[in-house]
Amino acid sequence: MSKHEQDTIATLQARSKAARAAILTMTTLSASGHPGGSMSAIDLLNCLYHTIRHDPSQPLLESRDRVVVSNGHISPAVYAILGLQGYFPLDEAISQFRLAGSRYEGHIEREVPGVEWSTGNLGQGLSAGVGMALAARVKQSEHRVYVMMGDGEQQKGQIGEARRLAVKYQLSNLCAIIDYNRLQISGSIHEVMPQNIRRNWEADGWAVLEVNGHDFEQILETLEQARRQDKPVMVLAHTVMGKGVDFMENLAKYHGSTLNPEQLDTALKQLGEPNRLEALKALRQKTELPVSGNCDMSFALKADLQGGQPIVYEKDTDNRSAWGNAITNLAEINKSSPTPIVVLDCDLASSVKTNDFAARFPERFFQGGIMEHNTAVVAGAISSCGIQTFWADFGMFGIAEVYNMQRLNDINHSNLKVVLTHVGLDVGEDGKTHQSVDYISLVRNLHGFRLILPADPNQTDRIIRWLINKPGNYIVAMGRSKLPILKTEDGEIFFKMDYNFEYGKADLLRVGNHGTVLVTGTPSARALKAVDKLREQGIYPQLYYVSSPCDLERSLLDEIARAKRVVTIEDHNVKGGLGSILADRLAEEGLCASLQKIGVRDYPVSGAADELYKRAGMDPSTLAEKISAWIQGPR
Repeated sequence: MSKHEQDTIATLQARSKAARAAILTMTTLSASGHPGGSMSAIDLLNCLYHTIRHDPSQPLLESRDRVVVSNGHISPAVYAILGLQGYFPLDEAISQFRLAGSRYEGHIEREVPGVEWSTGNLGQGLSAGVGMALAARVKQSEHRVYVMMGDGEQQKGQIGEARRLAVKYQLSNLCAIIDYNRLQISGSIHEVMPQNIRRNWEADGWAVLEVNGHDFEQILETLEQARRQDKPVMVLAHTVMGKGVDFMENLAKYHGSTLNPEQLDTALKQLGEPNRLEALKALRQKTELPVSGNCDMSFALKADLQGGQPIVYEKDTDNRSAWGNAITNLAEINKSSPTPIVVLDCDLASSVKTNDFAARFPERFFQGGIMEHNTAVVAGAISSCGIQTFWADFGMFGIAEVYNMQRLNDINHSNLKVVLTHVGLDVGEDGKTHQSVDYISLVRNLHGFRLILPADPNQTDRIIRWLINKPGNYIVAMGRSKLPILKTEDGEIFFKMDYNFEYGKADLLRVGNHGTVLVTGTPSARALKAVDKLREQGIYPQLYYVSSPCDLERSLLDEIARAKRVVTIEDHNVKGGLGSILADRLAEEGLCASLQKIGVRDYPVSGAADELYKRAGMDPSTLAEKISAWIQGPR
């Protein structure tokens, strides 16, 4: 070994000792955390940050290599190595670890400089790494992506989904590193859930390299070998839980148990590191942090994409076709933009109408197969890399099945646009397993997502064009069937060429003074037909189409309160949709109106959509009867 190499190893050894001292101090100080796995992984992280392209003074440097830490509970190790690298003052991280209001949370968060992806829900980090590696390909960047993982999390099925997608697209810029300490919370990984980690990865087509995860020379050489591979690489690193402190080593207890002050003192003496617990405790006690923080806008997409010329539909068609036509047209007119447009699919291109985009822009279209959990996170991660990203799927799969993945995207301040087709009763004959009637209530729980429901193909076109340049997370939900083109009372197209979509603003379809009707989603034309039928009888309710049911404008609430009577119509579970949102908002604002909620009250059955709407009381005739009875009822 040369003198330079000896000096490098000596530097790494000293840094690992300092990092171990920081890990143990911060977990003892907070009396919580995961020191054992942090101790087993720290040498790997130390070598990794020694070799990758990064700049602590520019955490968001575009050409940097990305490190995703999937097992986010080893946050003490991540904060220790990033602090020692100069991303932030290490004492700040130690003293504020798991302190309420601090960015140094129990599981790593993207707000911390140097952290690429918030993690903690095991099994999702590799999907994020795949997304970032795909983003590098789209942007023709040479940066590499590394994913640190635990061995216990290999039991998660989503990891297999991510492995297969990485091999399909031959992501040779992707390297996974598994901290193979053989212990998890309940004991040995082989007793908790037997698995052959190496064979699983090899079977999916990955190159696998094994290494002693505490031998710096071996680790550095293995990372160099990984860079020379022409396929995705997994490094299986044999490590020791609690490495560096003899009474902690190979004990599953220390996966989530911390040392008391006396044990900490003994451990630090073994490491040859000073005990600074009291000084850091004093620093922690005098730290004042805000009660709540604002969303970090540094992660917002910065795009200059053009909306182009609207398409005006005069004949009935389905909203999903309008979406498909719009995104293909937008990709065409923005093909020279520095902000790429990407679309992902899960084996439904012909149904969600992304097949034309796929044919014309194959390099921007990623087929994820029937692997929605993986695709949701892959799409979110791509969107975090300065790419306007759309993922189209059925309502049941794109939000209900992958709710936790969308929650993770939300926490990560991604910029994902999810287009859900086939929502509600309109799915028809596919039956209750596919009839997503809870998508509004699910999105209500995602603090950073906005939901838009287009009324007809013309509004769908305007919404997608409006959305093309927007940062943040949005869900656009629509049904499956052809819909009538909504028209004014004079027979003109309502959402005509000069219509401008405004998020949160309801559209007045019919003027009236006999109460108010609000409709959202696929029943729009049925509600309009019912109101027009009542007008023939001399009953004039005003009818609003609500495209943004989760964010009702105050002026609409005031108008409803003045009208005294309101009916909501939705192809959704009435317990959590538009009607419930309206009731909450009226109460919050101190307003009052008598409300009737019309929607889905049980799991639907299989049958033609028209029949299902009739069974639910949402055919035009029944709607007219219900609206008339409610708005003319006893005062």
